[in-house]
Amino acid sequence: MNRIILIGNGFDKAHGLLTGYDDFINWYWNKRVSELKTELSNATSDILCTLEINSEHFKTWSLYFFYHGHELKALTGEEIIKGFSEVKTHFRVTKSYFFSRILHSYHEKGWVDIENEYYRLLFPSAVNGPSPYNDKPSELNEQLEYVRSLLIEYLNTIQKEKINESIVKQSIKEKFYSCFKPNDISISAMPKWNEFVRGRCRFDSNIRFYDESDWDELLDAYDVKDKDYIKTENKQFINSYREQVGNKGIESIVKNDFPKHFLLPDRIMLLNFNYSNTADLYLRKDERFVVNHIHGNLNEPDSVIFGYGDELDENYKIMSEKNDNEYLRNIKSVKYLESPNYRNLLEFIESSSYQILIMGHSCGNSDRTLLNTLFEHRNCVSIKPFYHVFDEGKDNYMDLVQNISRNFTDMKLMRDRVVNKTFCETI
Repeated sequence: MNRIILIGNGFDKAHGLLTGYDDFINWYWNKRVSELKTELSNATSDILCTLEINSEHFKTWSLYFFYHGHELKALTGEEIIKGFSEVKTHFRVTKSYFFSRILHSYHEKGWVDIENEYYRLLFPSAVNGPSPYNDKPSELNEQLEYVRSLLIEYLNTIQKEKINESIVKQSIKEKFYSCFKPNDISISAMPKWNEFVRGRCRFDSNIRFYDESDWDELLDAYDVKDKDYIKTENKQFINSYREQVGNKGIESIVKNDFPKHFLLPDRIMLLNFNYSNTADLYLRKDERFVVNHIHGNLNEPDSVIFGYGDELDENYKIMSEKNDNEYLRNIKSVKYLESPNYRNLLEFIESSSYQILIMGHSCGNSDRTLLNTLFEHRNCVSIKPFYHVFDEGKDNYMDLVQNISRNFTDMKLMRDRVVNKTFCETI
C-alpha cells in the first residue's frame, strides 16, 4: 500500500515563506516603484499597468523621486501606487481589466486565486458575468503569460534566498513517513486494507508477503535503527496473532496492537503542486520515495504550468468546442502532455492501493480534473487533510472538506474516503 502527499502553497507558507499570490502582488508593486526611480520619461507601461505623471514641476518619474523619494521611504510599493491613484490631478494609474479583477479580489477577500480569475474571464457566462475578452482569448493569454513570467522571477528569489535545509521541520517529516493508521481507512476499502495486513503478516500464501529481505529493504529505506529488534518484534506480533486470525479472520487484530514500524507505506510520492523545491528537502534518498513536480519547477521555467484545470465545469465543454485553440492554451489537462509527470502519476495510482495526505493544498477548482482522478480512483483508500489552526482558535478543516467535496461526483464515496476531523491533525 502506497501514499501520495499533495503539497500546496500552504505547505510553503507553513515554513514561513512568502509565496502567496498576495505576497507576489506586493513584490510586483515594489518592483514597479523601484523602476520609477530611474525612469527618464513621464510614463512607463507593462501589459498589466501604465503609470503616468502629469505635473508642470516634474516632467519625469526620476525627477519626482529625486525630490520626494525620502518622503516615501517608509511606504510599501502598494501604498505608494495607491497614493498616486488618489491624486488624479498629477498621476494616472491605468490597469488592465484582468489585473483590476485580481486586485479587486485581493482587496475584497484578503487573498486571490489568479488562475480562477483567469478562467472566469476566459469564458464569461451568466454566473461569471461579461468580460472584455469576449472572443479575444489571445489578449487574456498574453497577460497570463506575463504574470507567469513575473511569478517565476519572484519565486526564484525566495528559492535562492530562503529555501534550504534549515527550514525543514521534524514534525512535518514525521508525518510524511508515518505508518498507516487503521482508523484512517475508508469502510469500502477494508478488503484492500485486510489484504495489505495479511501480506505483512504472512497469513495468506496466495498473497505476496514480506520476508526477511523485504523487511531489511523497507527498514533501510526509512533509515530505521535497530532493525534486528524491529524484525524480532514483528515476528512476535505475527506469531501471537496467527491462531486468532486463523479462527476469526484478519479483522480481529486490535487496531492499536500493530508494532511501531509494521504499517509503513511501501512507496511514497510527493505530488508537488508548488513550483518551489521546499518539499524536495524532505525526500529520502531511496527509489521508494519520489517527487512529482506536477506543475513544473523553477529550475526549468519552461515546465511551469500556470492556468486552469476544471473539465468538470459545465461551461468547459462549450469552450472546448470553439474552433479557437487559444481557449485551451492554458488548460492544465492539455499542458500535462508536455512532460511525463502526469503519466508517472497515473502509473503510481494504478500500481497499488494508496492513501492521500493533503498538506497545504486548498483543493480548489483550478486543479479539479486532476484531483477528481485521484480522489475517485478505485485504488484510493483514504483522504486525510491536515488543517491549519488560526490564532483565535478557529481552523480551516471544514473549508478544506468543502473544497474536497467539489472534486467528487459521488458524495457517498466522498463521505467514506475523507478522514473525519477526530482522526485528522494540524500541519
